[in-house]
Formats: sequence, C-alpha cells, structure tokens
Amino acid sequence: MALIDIIPAIDIIDGKCVRLSQGDYAQKKVYNEHPLEVAQMFQDHGIKRLHLVDLDGAKASRIINYKVLETIASKTNLIIDFGGGLKSDEDLRIAFESGAQMITGGSIAVKNKEVFTGWIEKYGPEKIILGADVKNEMIAVSGWTETSDSALMPFIETYINKGISKVICTDIGKDGMLTGTATELYEKILVAFPDLYLVASGGLSSLKDIDDLVEAKVPAVITGKAIYEGKIELKQLEKYA
Repeated sequence: MALIDIIPAIDIIDGKCVRLSQGDYAQKKVYNEHPLEVAQMFQDHGIKRLHLVDLDGAKASRIINYKVLETIASKTNLIIDFGGGLKSDEDLRIAFESGAQMITGGSIAVKNKEVFTGWIEKYGPEKIILGADVKNEMIAVSGWTETSDSALMPFIETYINKGISKVICTDIGKDGMLTGTATELYEKILVAFPDLYLVASGGLSSLKDIDDLVEAKVPAVITGKAIYEGKIELKQLEKYA
C-alpha cells in the first residue's frame, strides 16, 4: 500500500501548463507549452494519478480544454481527475468521453446543489470528487473570488450524506505559495470524517510537508508548484509509491 497517493497537478490556460499563485490569473507562470510532455514525465517516475485543471474553463464556467484531457488520457495510463468550470451535464459528458476517470466539482456544489447531487446519483461517488476550497474554514467559490456562507465541516458532511467519499481540500491562503500545507486542518477533518479519502492541496513545499501528511494519515496530496520550481524532485517521490 502506498504511504500516500501523490497526485501532481497540471493547470491549463490556452492549452499550456501553467501555475497561479493564490488563484490569481495575473500571477500566471507558464512552465511548459506541451502538457502531454509533463504528464509523460510524471508517468515515467511511477506516478499513477493526475489532477488536471481547466483554468480557462473555470473562468468561462464551461469545459474548454478537453482536447488536452483527451491527448493526455489517450497517450498515458494516468488516472485523471478533471476539474475547472464544470457546470452542466453536457460538460460532464464531454469530460468523461475525453478520458477523465473522475471529475471535481467545487463552485457547483455550493451554487447548484441539485445539479451536483444529480451527478453523484448518475455517475456514482467513485467518479465525483467534492472540491472544498477554503479560506478561514469557509468555502470559497468562483475561482476563489468569492467566499460563500458555507462553513467547511457542515459542507463536507452534507455531501458525505449524499454518498461522496472523496474530497479535495485546498487552503487558498497557501496555494502556490510554497509555505507548507494546512496539516492541522486536515487532521481536524479526518477526526470528524475518518473514512474520507481526503486529498490535501495547496502549499506543499518539501518532502517534510509530505511526511507530515503521512504522519497525519492523510490519504493523498496534490502537488504542483513544488515540482515545477524544483523544490521536490520527481525521483524523490518514488519512495511514497
């Protein structure tokens, strides 16, 4: 059994692999013009999972970069979860037909509970991940531009009661800042919901951060900038698999 599932992130704008800092499109850095190359590099180091985010889609509130998804899905064996602006049944149909094994819904789970709940019922909880982006334990939506009036714990509980078993929790204040993860927050979530497949996201900066999450029994972690900025070598991640 893996110590922790390492899930690298590829964020897409204009078909290119980029990273933002704290979700700010003005603080965009392009790391590679060819996301497939990045995905293949991950696979070559024993990585099994990929978190693919359509940032153009997040802005447009509909799927945009499905061709990138299709390319990576058809040319690698990575298990891809796809998110970013998925709002309609049609978006989901395109995402799954383009090769996503799972999708992540964040804003939709706050703003249109009926649609999101319908997805869980239609596709099953194995294929639908709840995205919980938080700021001071309140859920933030719309690419983090708005904080909702939903508190994190009741929000997660509502959807666990509807069958959700996987949650990606991103601490916005830490995302892309390379300042360490919100380990205490994740421990708190797992005390409340011990069976949850919780994916830590935001702020990962070193192997020590990963080891802290392993110690806290967090099942999975998303890493983006730490890899792209060379803070963590892909070779070093092999030991967790």
